[in-house]
Amino acid sequence: MKRKNLIVIKKVNNKELSIKNFKIKKTYAKFKTVISKEVNKKSFALAVSGGPDSLSLAYFGKMYVHEFKNKMHVLIVDHKLRKESRREATKVKEILKKKSIKSKILNWKGSIPKSNIQSKARNMRYSLISNYCLNNNIRYLVTAHHKDDQIENFFIRLLRGSGLTGLSSMSDSVVYNNKLKIIRPLLDIKKKDLKYVTLNIFENYIKDPSNKDNKFLRVRIRKYIKTMEREGLDTGKIIRTINNLLSANKAINFYKNKALYKHVSFLSNDKCLINTQIFSEESGEIIFKSFSDVLSLVSGTYYPPRSRKIISLINRVKKIKFNKSTLGGCVIEKKESLISIEKEKKIKKMFNRLEK
Repeated sequence: MKRKNLIVIKKVNNKELSIKNFKIKKTYAKFKTVISKEVNKKSFALAVSGGPDSLSLAYFGKMYVHEFKNKMHVLIVDHKLRKESRREATKVKEILKKKSIKSKILNWKGSIPKSNIQSKARNMRYSLISNYCLNNNIRYLVTAHHKDDQIENFFIRLLRGSGLTGLSSMSDSVVYNNKLKIIRPLLDIKKKDLKYVTLNIFENYIKDPSNKDNKFLRVRIRKYIKTMEREGLDTGKIIRTINNLLSANKAINFYKNKALYKHVSFLSNDKCLINTQIFSEESGEIIFKSFSDVLSLVSGTYYPPRSRKIISLINRVKKIKFNKSTLGGCVIEKKESLISIEKEKKIKKMFNRLEK
């Protein structure tokens, strides 16, 4: 790699950094456009795994902090899913430290999942990080999701028969709960461009062995996409489709929010009541999205249960004989015209441990 292609970092009064590499400067500009609209000059947290996408996110976060004087919390999760996880988390911390980026390792203390590992690991990460943000009065979490993630998610959800919400994939900002908002400033950037940034800045990154394990659907989908690209697949058209679906989804969410206001009452963060009138007064998609949101909010998990499970629950709740069921860390009961959705006790205990 020629010296002139390297990024030049120069301290100015120990506070400012200057980017000389045009390609990295252009990528940072895209990052800044998204994050400045939401975060502006407020404190924020970054989720960093050690891969090329999240390390470039950490670097851009550092640039942004130097420019706007925010406070940034860089968070690494030791999920304990592999025996190497502690060593990897420590290695990520060392990589960041070499570029004067302070970070904190969050350790998982709950049980280790034996099945549906990637989905449960994702919920573990969000649980740890969201609790840290809550305890430190941080209202914004910035993640490294990028354009390749968008395309992969589209095909994964297409195979699972997802509806509009699933197929519309991710937006650049989304409410996680009433205390935290997730910002995704890299959705318009390809992974190869983020890898370019990381190799120029940090020179190395952590390679996750699960990214090559064919037992995971995402890995298989990633390989299918590469094969289809060789056959002429235009991923740009997939992104346009996703954006069109996202626009339609936002329109439906407007009416979903009106339905929530009309039919749902929260008794606490862990419990709410849904009036059964929702079944006669709202369309099927609005009912589905309302239950999906409520289950996520009550359980405290970012991702709701699979759509087929939510649809099955709704169909069962509609029946006269329905009494009680569980789904997504919630207990669902129906008494006369009210449906009660409450966080399971074992889930409450887990969150209580995380908050200590």
